[in-house]
Amino acid sequence: MTLKYLSGFGSEFASEDQRRPGALPPAQNSPQRCPYGLYAEQLSGSAFTAPRADNKRTWFYRIRPSVIHKPFQRYNEVKYLTHKWDEEDPDPNQSRWLPFDIPSSPTDFVSGLHTVCGAGDPRARHGIAVHVFTCNADMVNSAMYNSDGDFLIVPQQGTLKITTEFGLMEVAPNEIAVVQQGMRFAVAVSGPTRGYILEVFDGHFKLPDLGPIGANGLANPRDFLTPVAHYHDEEIPGFKLINKYQGALFVAEQGHSPFDVVAWHGNYVPYKYDLSKFMVINSVSFDHCDPSIFTVLTCPSARPGVAIADFVIFPPRWSVQEDTFRPPYYHRNCMSEFMGLILGAYEAKEGGFLPGGASLHSMMTPHGPDAACFAAASTGELTPQKIAVGTQAFMFESSLSMAITKWGAETCQKLDPKYYECWQNLPKLFSDKINV
Repeated sequence: MTLKYLSGFGSEFASEDQRRPGALPPAQNSPQRCPYGLYAEQLSGSAFTAPRADNKRTWFYRIRPSVIHKPFQRYNEVKYLTHKWDEEDPDPNQSRWLPFDIPSSPTDFVSGLHTVCGAGDPRARHGIAVHVFTCNADMVNSAMYNSDGDFLIVPQQGTLKITTEFGLMEVAPNEIAVVQQGMRFAVAVSGPTRGYILEVFDGHFKLPDLGPIGANGLANPRDFLTPVAHYHDEEIPGFKLINKYQGALFVAEQGHSPFDVVAWHGNYVPYKYDLSKFMVINSVSFDHCDPSIFTVLTCPSARPGVAIADFVIFPPRWSVQEDTFRPPYYHRNCMSEFMGLILGAYEAKEGGFLPGGASLHSMMTPHGPDAACFAAASTGELTPQKIAVGTQAFMFESSLSMAITKWGAETCQKLDPKYYECWQNLPKLFSDKINV
């Protein structure tokens, strides 16, 4: 089956399954009787009174309203999804994880969720969480939705087939998907699968403002894809609906598929994006630009220019700067930086930073190129170079100070205690000569 998509970011969309033409009511949202005996239901992604530019909502026309389910009960089968940030003592050290293990026993997407770090409180609708998912089996007769916030999903190994109330998406490594608060979805996989999730509680992701860059560049709106309507009319006794609510999971049973939306319209949608389509902006003269030039999506805070979370990538690009140390500079940041590697080898640390692993550089903790990278970049010939070929690294950057969970610090057994050693043999180069 070839999947179809609607193109655009933040657009007003309308879609109906081609098997039921005319399912979308014309010129109104809630007629007395909907076509085909469907139910009208609104999904709100913002307050009703939000300014028009920020107002998010979608109208569904579905076979059954989503209220038809039995009471929710606590779901305790997922051990390592948590928002308990006080499990471990605070630790400002540079942290690096080796690639996270993919289970050998059958494990679906929800069961394979593990929280690495985060900050804030979903009850107060302020904060973030960083998770990894490791799985090898489809979600069968089950679906999930998140009452706490949005999921930005970054596959690293294995292709995800995501069924949503809006339709179907296929998301491969070097692509991302965003499933926003309240949207029901299920994930099927193509074998051993691993990836990362950035969860934001405060609001929704937006495209960053371009300012002096102008009208075009970075992630262009036309390259974001939203699924088209595709309904399932299935009676499924004991179907499990899993809800992430206030940091915990709950489950309710119902007797039918929740993916029974025949038509929909609105601007509150799931979407995917191919990272290879990112239009890189960079220096063509001298010096190394700040990594903010690589921002794909941002979830802004109430403070202008300060993000709850930015999603930043480091894609293949030309490096041409003159008289410049070209790799990332040594840095102490007022933001927290969680990095992951999807493909290849990251230029600043080609050794221990591996695909499927991660690192966390906390607020004001120094970091930068390892000794080998510094030596090569300080003495190499500054010819134009295509760098990061076959590589895709990313960063979740946040204004919040993130704590590592017990799973991230101990249980996963992937935290590298020797990470600090990569900087220890940086030489003292200070000299009484001005040109060394």
